[in-house]
Amino acid sequence: MLDLAHTPLLRGLLLFTAGAVASGLNAVGGGGSLVTFPTLVALGISALSANSTNSAALWPGSLGSALGLLKPLRESRMALPTLLLPTVVGAVLGAVLLLAGGERVFRWAVPPLIFLSTLLLAFQPTLRKLTHTGRHIPAWLGMLLQLCIAIYGGYFGAGMGILMLALFGLFVDGDIHAHNAVKAWLGLVINLTASGVLLSQGLVDIPAALWVAAGSIVGGYVTSRLMQRLDPRRLRRLVVVLGFLLCAWFFARALAV
Repeated sequence: MLDLAHTPLLRGLLLFTAGAVASGLNAVGGGGSLVTFPTLVALGISALSANSTNSAALWPGSLGSALGLLKPLRESRMALPTLLLPTVVGAVLGAVLLLAGGERVFRWAVPPLIFLSTLLLAFQPTLRKLTHTGRHIPAWLGMLLQLCIAIYGGYFGAGMGILMLALFGLFVDGDIHAHNAVKAWLGLVINLTASGVLLSQGLVDIPAALWVAAGSIVGGYVTSRLMQRLDPRRLRRLVVVLGFLLCAWFFARALAV
């Protein structure tokens, strides 16, 4: 844990940088929460509060992405009314499960959740190919699966965008850009809904959330432009390695308590 209690400006700058880097990662493929969540924990915020703060900090950046994808959304706009209700219900259920389990349960849940989100990022290209084979599922099954994804998003959230893109390829009209637009708007709904529930319970570190949100909005543009110049495969591998290292670190922390 970093002792930055007496250096609030440095603490804020670290959170701002984490938010900017996370925004850049999300812009080129995902994995942003693998940067912001452990940064919050390393700065002394409990895992449960860090997760809640991360959800609250993400939605302003998600709003910017969603507004920037209004044009491609037109091709898949009929999916939003269908998926809105299961998304809201799932996000609320995920946040309630987080509150019900408390700090102890969440501390042990973090390593497998980070492992899952890292695997999703590692196999993102494969998932994308599998969902563009011409296979389709009924709308009711798509809504049920979206409910499950929203529950996961309300509880933890890292990798939920990858899951949504994989799902939309199976029953939502439009190309990858249209699906990405639907994902952006529904991801915004999940983060906003879950953070509202968690904020009402006093689990959100508001100053930390503001620093991360500012980084994702102000610095996200710069970092996303820089990261687009990198080989996406190498960037994904780097984040995957980071994810597995974080999984081991959080497992060791859970054992130590």
